[in-house]
Amino acid sequence: MFMNIRFLLQRWIDVLGAMYFAQREIWRARRALVVSCENGQFVIRKAPPEEDGAVRPEQWNEREQSPVPAVLAAGELVSADILQAARKGTVILELPTENIAVRRLSVPIQARDVVAGIVRNQIERLSPWQSDKAIYGFDTAVDSEDAVALDVRILIAARAVVDRAREQLAASGLAVDRIVARLPNADTAKAITLWSRLADVTPENRSLIRRRICVGIAAVIAASFALTLWAAISTNFISGASDAVATRIDTLRRHLQSPLTLRSAAASLPPQQREWYNKEASPSIIVVLEALSRALPDSAYLTELSLHGTTLRIVGLAKDAPPLIAPLEHSGALTEVHFFSPTTREPDGAHFRFHIEGRAQPNVELGKDR
Repeated sequence: MFMNIRFLLQRWIDVLGAMYFAQREIWRARRALVVSCENGQFVIRKAPPEEDGAVRPEQWNEREQSPVPAVLAAGELVSADILQAARKGTVILELPTENIAVRRLSVPIQARDVVAGIVRNQIERLSPWQSDKAIYGFDTAVDSEDAVALDVRILIAARAVVDRAREQLAASGLAVDRIVARLPNADTAKAITLWSRLADVTPENRSLIRRRICVGIAAVIAASFALTLWAAISTNFISGASDAVATRIDTLRRHLQSPLTLRSAAASLPPQQREWYNKEASPSIIVVLEALSRALPDSAYLTELSLHGTTLRIVGLAKDAPPLIAPLEHSGALTEVHFFSPTTREPDGAHFRFHIEGRAQPNVELGKDR
């Protein structure tokens, strides 16, 4: 199971690497330089761009359409402009026809999709050199004499010749990215790719590419994890700070609205204003008695009444004590009305002694709810 997962992961990384380098080659091919060997010298031309911006070596039909920016002898260094263009684009080496061996195969037209495998199986027989010492490419076209057959033209070159040309160009400062060739005695024939740096990847380079992709993926995952962790910590910090600020605001509001704070603020007023404030802020016993007389039923009467600050306590007798709470709450003179001691039955059995406490409100307008 582990081996299967490892194999799938390796294949996935290989596909990613192939896609990356293929896209990179497509982008670089828009600025291609074609190097051909003529009279013992290297002639460098700029490949003509196609309409879509990409360069296809197999579609070059007229060399004269490409300007000649430089002619180099073996080992001569290229200019800085050409070197910069080579670094940004693709360097394509076109082999001379005298270094090319041409072979032909005829296969059924139905085998168009498997021509590559057929050529690979036949290359040992077709090549003048051993298969590991040769490079090759092929092109297919419908046979002019047989419409149901494909004419496969195979171009083969010795790897030693190719390596020597690559070394000479490397001494001049150019690294070959692709090697192409044309059919002999056919200057207008399209070029066929024999070798590509993208396709000829050594096991060492493939392992290096895998490691780099793995490192890149690990870096992205680590960066994503760090960003997620930072976002979570920031969210918790902001939430905690918001809760702390809300708590402080609520505490400050209660502090500002507390009687002690109001009294402290009143103490700083001038004497006349302070007296007026105390009058307005203190409940009036006359007003409280008037409110009690309106709220209590005729069957209830008081035996004790005390007012300490804003706390009012009343003790009395009534035929039913619990219904007294609601009228007192609705009188507008009292708030937080409740029993502060148990209600007891009197010896006559017809009355109950109640003990009620509430907070008297200042500046009560009697009859405002009527």
